[in-house]
Amino acid sequence: MSDDTPLPSPPPQGGREKKVAPLILSGRGLTPELVAEVARGRRSVGFAPEALERLRRSRAVVERAFAENRAVYGLTTGLGARVGHRLSQEAAAEFSRQTILGRANALGPRLPAEAVRALMAVRANQMALGGSGAQPAIAELLATMLNASVHPEVPSIGSIGAADLCQMAHLGLAMIGEGNAEHAGALLPAREALARAGLAPVALGPKDGLAICNSNAATAGRAALALVDASEILHLAQVAAALTFEGFRANLSPLDPRVQAARPAPGQAEAAAQLLALMEGSLLTQPGAARRLQDPLSLRCVSQVHGALIAALAFARDALETEINGAGDNPLVIVEDDAILSTGNFHTTALALALDTLAIAVAQTGALSAARAQRLLSDKLTGLPANLIAGDGASSGFAPLAKTGQALMAEIRLLAQPASIDPRMGAEGVEDDSSNAPLAVRKLVDMIERMRPLLAIEMIEAAQAIDLRRPDRLSQAAERTYALVRSLVPPLEADRPLGVEVERVASALSELKEQAT
Repeated sequence: MSDDTPLPSPPPQGGREKKVAPLILSGRGLTPELVAEVARGRRSVGFAPEALERLRRSRAVVERAFAENRAVYGLTTGLGARVGHRLSQEAAAEFSRQTILGRANALGPRLPAEAVRALMAVRANQMALGGSGAQPAIAELLATMLNASVHPEVPSIGSIGAADLCQMAHLGLAMIGEGNAEHAGALLPAREALARAGLAPVALGPKDGLAICNSNAATAGRAALALVDASEILHLAQVAAALTFEGFRANLSPLDPRVQAARPAPGQAEAAAQLLALMEGSLLTQPGAARRLQDPLSLRCVSQVHGALIAALAFARDALETEINGAGDNPLVIVEDDAILSTGNFHTTALALALDTLAIAVAQTGALSAARAQRLLSDKLTGLPANLIAGDGASSGFAPLAKTGQALMAEIRLLAQPASIDPRMGAEGVEDDSSNAPLAVRKLVDMIERMRPLLAIEMIEAAQAIDLRRPDRLSQAAERTYALVRSLVPPLEADRPLGVEVERVASALSELKEQAT
């Protein structure tokens, strides 16, 4: 499914389509899954009444500070190294426009529509907290653009994780009728895209340009989608492991709750419990059913490795939900005190560390899958024909496919290298640190794309092992997974091209995502 295609609607009931209520943004309670509903499911959004009131009160604080000519960063002063430059009252609105025009410097491939929608939803929710001091019309236009499917053209490269200034400026371009935007599948001049949707550009006032740009919403929105996808990868890895258990005839004693309780590492018991649930009904749950007393680590330590991924997902969720429900603005409007304060809330160290940790945990999970796939090819370990192919030895079986798996794993391993330890500086040394969170999330997205075919390889090989083993009964979950694989890939009886079959299974894996819960 392309990023520009809405998810299928639920089946009609009583001749009418079931409509999903708009997501009401209040600045609180936004989750990665809700972001995905807006980004991928095209769910509409609106603002809670208290959020609109907060926006109005916040803007009043800004207007008072401006009328009194207080020294406020980005309102009555320049930005970055030009913070000492005072702006005239007459120049403030034009300065907002220049703030956007001068920072729309991102480049590279444009973000897919779902990532742009995630960005917009996150920024709208952040604005609902009132910390930006933007005109309410700014937040309202963001919401109406989302609901009308007007998606600004936002290039993918240009942020180092101390506010996504250059990327967010491209959002600002579209909001003022500059740059480009996608609407109804066509990339158009933004003013035309807005007009086709019945919308008009917003007129900027003092601080509005900075309020649009000064956010990590591009990173956080994409991270929300990546977290949803990484959670699915965990589920699929559990399903793949369960299928391999069946094909290998694995020993399930390492999943015993008593074993898990003896050294309760984070996430480990939860992973083991999920795996045992997936194996329910299998003959392997009976005493003496396993082929070996002690299996290779890639089968014996699945709960430990997958448990670490569960823990990494929890760490990332905490960091991300703080970001998408927080005010990272600089300066920050404090409505209750009629104050505007300089902050460092735009710095995303915790998010970058969490994303790097999650990427490493995903890579560990991938390495385990690749190892299990290799073990399935060993006749000495499995008691099955070498390379999972019967016959006189003329066929190579799955051995060549192992090279593809290792190539995928090499890329995953490279993408797991941390981004957060490589800070940059600018603005004459004033902006002398950054998190590189945007790079961390981009690597994670690329890694997840490679995990699906890697897991598909394991599943295809496990299905072949099951065919050769011919067990009397599989667990219900393994049976469903086996049936899906076999609906797409026939058993291997002689050498044939397998790459297209791996891609076919990888594309269908979302059908299995509910089986590991």
